[in-house]
Amino acid sequence: MIPMVDLKRQYHNLKKEIDAAVSDVLEQTRFILGPNVSALEEEIAAYHDLPYAVGVANGTDALLLALRACGIEAGDEVITTPFTFIATAEVIALLKATPVFVDICPDTYNLDCSQIAEKITAKTKAIIPVHLFGQPADMNPLMEMARKHNLKVIEDCAQAFGAKYNGRKVGTIGDAGCFSFFPSKNLAGYGDGGMVITKSKEIAEQIKILRNHGSAKRYYHQEIGYNSRLDEIQAAIIRVKFRQIDKFNEARRQNAAAYCAAISNQGIILPVVADGCDHVYHQFTIRTTNRDLLADALQKKDIASAVYYPVPLHQQEVFLKSGHNPVQLPQSERCAQEVISLPMFPELNREEIRLIADVINHVS
Repeated sequence: MIPMVDLKRQYHNLKKEIDAAVSDVLEQTRFILGPNVSALEEEIAAYHDLPYAVGVANGTDALLLALRACGIEAGDEVITTPFTFIATAEVIALLKATPVFVDICPDTYNLDCSQIAEKITAKTKAIIPVHLFGQPADMNPLMEMARKHNLKVIEDCAQAFGAKYNGRKVGTIGDAGCFSFFPSKNLAGYGDGGMVITKSKEIAEQIKILRNHGSAKRYYHQEIGYNSRLDEIQAAIIRVKFRQIDKFNEARRQNAAAYCAAISNQGIILPVVADGCDHVYHQFTIRTTNRDLLADALQKKDIASAVYYPVPLHQQEVFLKSGHNPVQLPQSERCAQEVISLPMFPELNREEIRLIADVINHVS
């Protein structure tokens, strides 16, 4: 069996360090907002050359708290992509704001920035680009549009830790960058976890208040907040993995290159890397009109595959029944019918890639 992600291999490679880190937390008995959370915040801020990083409970909360810290409220509109995990738009709706969906570029699966301007209204207050599958969104035209219309930009970096756009790490370009440490992510814990990075002291301080029940001082509350604190044990585990993140991402790039060299089926559209971008391949996603046939062929050989995402957000029942005007976003709709992701993790070996490619090459 070749799984989508083999977390056990990575754990065994890092077992001594991870076990020691967890044991140290248990010995110290400081479990909430302890020294590992503070250290991880400092390390990730330094990695991104930014002054502030704030750990939160998960990637969804990172987006939610960043939106609130940027002043998004009921009645506002936030432009984003329909081709992503629901959390990106869900947090907008949770604040009683309206997600406004813009179609994607079919080669990168990211927001088509040329279509943003026509969706901007007097109610538009922010844009959430998603660096999907580890590929940075095209941030220069997006930021130009945001500056022109005085919009906040919150980068969804859940799948792209360490990716670069024109030499700048994702998450450092907009007003805030939001990360998930879900177990399958490039940088991950063994449970939920998230973080927001920013150059803004005001945004960072507001997120610190919001994550801790709206309180900057114990038992004194100036906001209605959340219980959204990064767990100390998860922070300890993530710190161990963080020391290897560039090595892990390079292994993913090498695996992607091996896939591209080995897959010769002319019916397959391989991933591309946009000019000026460093892709980190959270997923290795291909396209084919024979997706079901390919998935069946892989399954017969005990090779996992997955579809991210089969239903774009503008077609999800939850948004259709909540009064959103039906829209047609043809690139998102087509990609949703054709994409399929193959196993991708740093420890994937060349023989496994060869076996996967051999199955793909014989599907017609």
